Amino acid sequence: MVALMGLLHFHLAGHQAIPLVGNATGTIGDPSGRSTERVALDQDVLARNVAGIEAQLERFFARGTEYASTRIADLDPSTLQPVRVLHNADWYRGIGVLEFLGTVGRHARIGAMLARDSVKSRLQTPQGISFTEFSYQLLQAYDFWYLYHHHGCRIQLGGSDQWGNIIAGTDLIHRLPGAQPLPMASRSLDDGDGAFGLTIPLLTTASGEKFGKSAGNAIWLDETRTSPFDIYQFFVKTADSDVERFLKMFTLLPLSRIARVVEEHRDAPENFAAQKLLAAETTELIHGKEGVQQALCATEVLFGSRKSLGLQQFTGHDFASAFIRDPRMVSLDRSAVVGKSIDEIAVLLDSCRSKSEAARLVRGGGLYWNNRPVTDSKWVPEAERGDFVGGGTIGILRTGKTNCRLLRLLDAE
Repeated sequence: MVALMGLLHFHLAGHQAIPLVGNATGTIGDPSGRSTERVALDQDVLARNVAGIEAQLERFFARGTEYASTRIADLDPSTLQPVRVLHNADWYRGIGVLEFLGTVGRHARIGAMLARDSVKSRLQTPQGISFTEFSYQLLQAYDFWYLYHHHGCRIQLGGSDQWGNIIAGTDLIHRLPGAQPLPMASRSLDDGDGAFGLTIPLLTTASGEKFGKSAGNAIWLDETRTSPFDIYQFFVKTADSDVERFLKMFTLLPLSRIARVVEEHRDAPENFAAQKLLAAETTELIHGKEGVQQALCATEVLFGSRKSLGLQQFTGHDFASAFIRDPRMVSLDRSAVVGKSIDEIAVLLDSCRSKSEAARLVRGGGLYWNNRPVTDSKWVPEAERGDFVGGGTIGILRTGKTNCRLLRLLDAE
């Protein structure tokens, strides 16, 4: 996401952003930052991954542009160049191995390839490195060469672990200025037009902990992998030592606004003002305003206190959207619930095994309805009396501190 933020800044500044999907190089895998070889993907899995990545990229830039239009003064999204998502398999089709080696490989120098950090680190391991992964840098180099000559791309942006691969690309561009070594090459830029690499440091916390799949704390742009609520909760738990840096990296807020909220947080850290702002901004950036509403709704359901009246601000649609893939939401016909006492509802929602268990929880002060303690196990919630939120369609039953069920009433058609 850090690299995408960098590309988003270029896009918002009026440049042509070209996110590249490696559906060709994905069959090999980049050795950078790895101690072992990647598991080869079969074509079906690769095709699904490529389709998912492309959809996520298009959605990220669409939502990012919408988000930016409300944060950057005088930004007119209609004047921005459209983001162009490309696939590198488009220019590798029809290129034979002998043709590739005879053109691109001829300009590669083994000494430089062996000097790459990603290669040196793997050579020092018992597993070593395969020729397949060793040659990956040639493929990424040709990607840059192709984009430079066919799309006028002069800057390649990536994480700091991509520095060697990016340099391989600039080197190939310098060695093949204006050349047309492969069938798809159609034009070149003037010799005075340079090619540049820009890397962004890999994201770590103040304690040095890395982010990513291998670290077990990856953030996915796909809401089926990381929901708006999970995005919000991830950032709202940011350490005080990281929150200012993350506000500058993951939001488009003016620095003056960030400075004010950081100062507010220093004066009253117990309110988590900076973390809440960071969580709301990043959730909107990734999932839009509706995603923020879903995240706030789920947060209120799961962590709201009896002193809070926050549940009243959300609609039935907000609740349903926030918990759409969550098994804790149970949808039932209104007729199956109306007139039932709270102990019967607890059994109906599998929150309690029996009505007597529900009664014991009520006596012990451990059963809550809409974040308020229930004092009578025979109490009957009624929509007409305001006992259901979300326009009379939602009831939230909690037993203990963490066992929560969201009851959604459905009206018969």
